[in-house]
Amino acid sequence: MSGKVIIKKYNNRRLYDTETSKYITINQVSEMIKDMKEIKVIDVNTEEDVTAYILTQIVLEEAKSKKALLPVPLLHILIRYGDNILSEFFDKHLQKTMENYINQKSAFDDHFRKMLEFSTELSGVAQKTMTEMSPFKTFMNMFSYPGATMDKDKKKNDDPE
Repeated sequence: MSGKVIIKKYNNRRLYDTETSKYITINQVSEMIKDMKEIKVIDVNTEEDVTAYILTQIVLEEAKSKKALLPVPLLHILIRYGDNILSEFFDKHLQKTMENYINQKSAFDDHFRKMLEFSTELSGVAQKTMTEMSPFKTFMNMFSYPGATMDKDKKKNDDPE
């Protein structure tokens, strides 16, 4: 798919997906976004772009089910200073910060997965005994003679003759 999915918003709060020619719910819009689709919501009467409003509504609905989205003090600041101070911060810094966080988290997850794979490989190697490993095998062979084991040698030393 190329471009954005255009969704029309009607006065009765219904949303119409122009790509599938079907009415959809706000939950379906959320799923579209989670499926990495870009959307644009247009108010049918005013032809105004109301995407930010719909996306905010989705975030608020999800926050409602989780009982919190943002800390209360931050919400106070958002209301108190609104468009003046915070819009510049959100436009310039928050998006980049979130992108950096997602990239770093992804890199950490990849690194952690590789470490787990490496650990699994090492555990297979660690199951070999030291005498099976070539440098130690040669060294240990110097102290043995054909047919001798540690148990036989111990019995010979324990038996009084």
